Amino acid sequence: MVTIRPIRVYADTSVYGGVFDDEFARTSRRFFDEVRAGRFRLVVSPLVRDELDDAPGPLRALLDSVRVGAEIVDVTQEAVRLQQAYLAASIVAARWETDALHVAIATVSGCPLIVSWNFRHIVSFERIPLYNGVNLSKGYGTVAIHTPQEVVVHEDEDL
Repeated sequence: MVTIRPIRVYADTSVYGGVFDDEFARTSRRFFDEVRAGRFRLVVSPLVRDELDDAPGPLRALLDSVRVGAEIVDVTQEAVRLQQAYLAASIVAARWETDALHVAIATVSGCPLIVSWNFRHIVSFERIPLYNGVNLSKGYGTVAIHTPQEVVVHEDEDL
């Protein structure tokens, strides 16, 4: 019998919020169902927790429920240095530094996959190669960046 290891995945704050957004709810819920089922190994940073501190109770409860089986990583100086390299490369403006920090935390933590609904600063066909170019120039690997829609198994598919 072949055992399939779960894919380590960093979900930024937009995916949690997506559970409570009409446009993204179905797919976001599906993603977290697949986390609970063991298809994905969720990686959570304090940045996500901090961004959800003032969120409504149900959103904080969602984070608490999935953190139980998640891998918790820190915001390290290494991640901050990588974030600064993204900003220096003008991938995003300084006012969007937390978006760059999400990508940096996932990269430094060795996550092969980031999921996000942030189409402006993270899931962007123009920015993804730039993030990965900086990653490679700094000695890191590349990271795949997708929406939850692209990574979940749809009802009419088999794994």
